[in-house]
Amino acid sequence: MKNGKRPQTRIVHAGSDPQKQRGAVNTPVYRASTVIFPTVAAMRSGVENRLDTVFYGRHGTPSSFALEEAVADLEGGYRSVTAPSGLAAVTLSLMSFLKSGDHLLMVDNAYDPSRQVCERFLKDYGVETTFYDPLIGAGISQLMQANTKVVFLESPGSLTFEVQDIPAIAEAAHKGGAKVILDNTWSAGQFLKPFALGVDVSVQAATKYIAGHADVMLGLVTTATEEDWRTIKTHAGFLGLCAGSDDCYLALRGLRTLDVRMERHHETGLTLARWFQERPEVKRVLHPALPDDPGHAIWQRDFTGASGLFGVILNEYAQENVEAMLDGLDYFAMGFSWGGFESLMIQTNPAPARSTVKWDEPGISLRIHAGQEDPEDLIDDLERGFERLNSGERS
Repeated sequence: MKNGKRPQTRIVHAGSDPQKQRGAVNTPVYRASTVIFPTVAAMRSGVENRLDTVFYGRHGTPSSFALEEAVADLEGGYRSVTAPSGLAAVTLSLMSFLKSGDHLLMVDNAYDPSRQVCERFLKDYGVETTFYDPLIGAGISQLMQANTKVVFLESPGSLTFEVQDIPAIAEAAHKGGAKVILDNTWSAGQFLKPFALGVDVSVQAATKYIAGHADVMLGLVTTATEEDWRTIKTHAGFLGLCAGSDDCYLALRGLRTLDVRMERHHETGLTLARWFQERPEVKRVLHPALPDDPGHAIWQRDFTGASGLFGVILNEYAQENVEAMLDGLDYFAMGFSWGGFESLMIQTNPAPARSTVKWDEPGISLRIHAGQEDPEDLIDDLERGFERLNSGERS
């Protein structure tokens, strides 16, 4: 990839080398376990350089290498490592830098499976976790211990959408000798460049926006340095983690349209967020791109856009009214993922997943993903839904 290309161009061509595949534009699907070598010397070289070459299917194929190169280019990092899911990528990144007796600082608004990895998995291996206020900023230095090895961020949080002061936290963490890991899935690497803000390792659930079509399970871990990449790649080998070549192919194909898709998610998400703000049924909209959102100033400083994922707090309603609204929606499906072409809406309860900063916001909490549908159709669907919310009558 030639330097100096604009981001919209780079995302179309990064990781692509048609001349390596007889002119085919897309890197083919390499389904491989066994890789054969022509000579003993070549096999010996493969063993010695197995992190960097096609050595055995579990260590990677041209399909995964092309995706890893492209995502590293997208986020501005050194190199990426694929994993079979977003959660696998989170766990891999943590286990690469933590051992028994170490201390982890985990943001209190983290994706619940990430939280469970700390409370129910790493704990059994002797890793202590302290959950911290997502808005702590430079104050995180007060929580650093001599054995703190990792500070983990998620910005914005995927349920309550607080925006973290990444540079301030990174500076304090580095002074204490800790690695800084960021879950960057919300921005897809398109709207936030983590390494420019001091992050060491960026994690994404490529299941979401990178793949973009609700049909892939995939994670990616990208590092700022070669040293950290080699550490994570080695641990991925120890854990036997590898992503399927078909999934890598689909993610790479999705990546080519990420720029235009994220622009649509951004625009539709803001259109819906502003519509919700005008509704009497709504108490509060959780969307950092709105000027009155508490995290807007930091979002505006660090991000270049917003994804389609945001939250809404309704006024108090009977549960049966909420279910009448959700059950009758035509375009907003109910599902636990996000980042695909389809719009989604689910009822959430952030309170049980908090231990440091109590979530006591009264009302009904909803998480919304704005998909690729026409915004007017989505608004029509919501208007009918609010009629059911107010009446309790099902359609």
